Amino acid sequence: MNRGRSTAVAFLLLLSLIGSFAPRPTVVEAAPERRAILYWGTRGSDVRWVQDRLRAWGYYRGGVDGVYGGRTAAAVRLFQRRNGLKVDGVVGPATWAALGRPLPQRAIARPAARARRTTRANDVELLARVVSAEARGEPYEGQVAVASVILNRVRDPRFPKTMQEVIYQPLAFESVANGEVYRTPTASSRRAARDALNGWDPTRGAVFFWNPAKPVSKWIWSRPIIKRVGNHVFAK
Repeated sequence: MNRGRSTAVAFLLLLSLIGSFAPRPTVVEAAPERRAILYWGTRGSDVRWVQDRLRAWGYYRGGVDGVYGGRTAAAVRLFQRRNGLKVDGVVGPATWAALGRPLPQRAIARPAARARRTTRANDVELLARVVSAEARGEPYEGQVAVASVILNRVRDPRFPKTMQEVIYQPLAFESVANGEVYRTPTASSRRAARDALNGWDPTRGAVFFWNPAKPVSKWIWSRPIIKRVGNHVFAK
């Protein structure tokens, strides 16, 4: 009996020693999701969440359809104005925080490739709207050039850090101020947006463009002009 008991104890000790050297499973914590910036033309569950929250608080009276249109943008601007936020109609980090958006659990399992495709499609659509409004009727190269100016501003430290913030920067683009940017973009403007996003920059780094035939600020003429395409000049 003593020998059997000793053998059993020795066996248990051996198992515990083996277990101490066995590789332990690695636990990887999921990183919190970076929420998308929402603006006119974006769609999806995040938009529905914002619509539902704003309607519950009395800012929004439209349908909760997941489409960021005129009513949603107006409700966001009203919410921003009443809460001391930058009034641009864009749901960025500060507006998300003010809305009290919790981290969505569904985001942890969402494939990264799908997220990139969604972001890319939204970027193309927004950029195409600006190109269509600012360069409608211009040569195709001129349309790509206008898109390139916006992307060059994102990379320039003098301007905001995202394409959405560059476009909606107050008084930056006439088409945003007068609402032309919210019209459906042309097919050529969508192609131009994609070409610019893919790296074609006919302006070679310009961050300004204007039509010399229209009234413009005298200051803008102090910028070194790089080239002219159609009715626009492009400068650094």
